[in-house]
Amino acid sequence: QVQLVESGGGLVQSGESLRLSCSYSGFTAHWYAVGWFRQAPGKEREVLSCINTRDDSTNYVDSVKDRFTVSRDNVKNTIYLQMTNLRPEDTAVYTCAATAQTMCLSVIKRGTSYGMDYWGQGTQVTVSS
Repeated sequence: QVQLVESGGGLVQSGESLRLSCSYSGFTAHWYAVGWFRQAPGKEREVLSCINTRDDSTNYVDSVKDRFTVSRDNVKNTIYLQMTNLRPEDTAVYTCAATAQTMCLSVIKRGTSYGMDYWGQGTQVTVSS
């Protein structure tokens, strides 16, 4: 079955960078939309970015598109989220999720976790000021 495992979270200072990894397995469909989400304390989970495994096309929400970059290493079966110029408000649990039912553009437009079928366990990112 599909499994997603995140890693790379930690404590950084404001302005620093961090790269998260989402290692995946069990992908059997022709393509998957893999999204990065985050949930800060007391807030709803929000989508940040999405990558399509068929062609590595990417989509982002406007609030992070200038600072975050998603990419994929299809040899390592890993999707990365490179985050730069981190701010205290980026503090959250970051989770990757996948679906073979919805294209990335729709994942971003929905803005929520609705429709994602497979989830990782999440990794904590804390940005100190």
